[in-house]
Amino acid sequence: MLSATRGVDYLYHAAALKQVPSCEFHPMEAVKTNVLGTENVLEASIANEVSRVVCLSTDKAVYPINAMGISKAMMEKVIVAKSRNVDPSKTVISATRYGNVMASRGSVIPLFLRQLINGDSLTVTDPNMTRFMMTLDDAVDLVLHAFTHGTNGDIFVQKAPAATIEVLVEALKTITSKQDHKVNVIGTRHGEKLYEACVAAKKCLLQKIRADTTAFLRITETLTILSTLRKVRKT
Repeated sequence: MLSATRGVDYLYHAAALKQVPSCEFHPMEAVKTNVLGTENVLEASIANEVSRVVCLSTDKAVYPINAMGISKAMMEKVIVAKSRNVDPSKTVISATRYGNVMASRGSVIPLFLRQLINGDSLTVTDPNMTRFMMTLDDAVDLVLHAFTHGTNGDIFVQKAPAATIEVLVEALKTITSKQDHKVNVIGTRHGEKLYEACVAAKKCLLQKIRADTTAFLRITETLTILSTLRKVRKT
């Protein structure tokens, strides 16, 4: 990493092992990549005086119950710890934390669309499972905001609406005109949570942010977002 960061001005640390079941079965790999890997990146950045470093975290780091979330929570601790002892005139380390980026790699939306197009049953883990949703543009804007405004140790969290998997499925069925498509409920995967949180309640209290202000998307609102994504993909 020392040679890779030599002469670098700005660094965005997005590398991660973030597939929840994989981390459950191989927890030490999650530690090596998400915790020790982040430490290596930050130490090299500090040594080479990289001007700004933005690390990407996840809502699974809040109240973590799985190996992936725990490793990302530890990653955030490493970021904050390293930032305490760095000269801000040489290196600034900040982070972002967000939920699911819609239609990105790893998102369930491309899988559901393939199943709809191929005539396969939609494999739903739990219809009542909720996830925070944001577009790719929103995710990029948050990273750029952290890059521009971050100070050492800052973790930026953007308020984001949440949707149940059932609402997401119904919206995709509507947008593809396949309202009667079969849905197969297969149960949650190893380590999955039913409900995520972007900020811990105690942190909300300290920062004077209400912890109960999550906005839940209805089918019509989800349709609007999905339609926008489709237009972007076509252009």
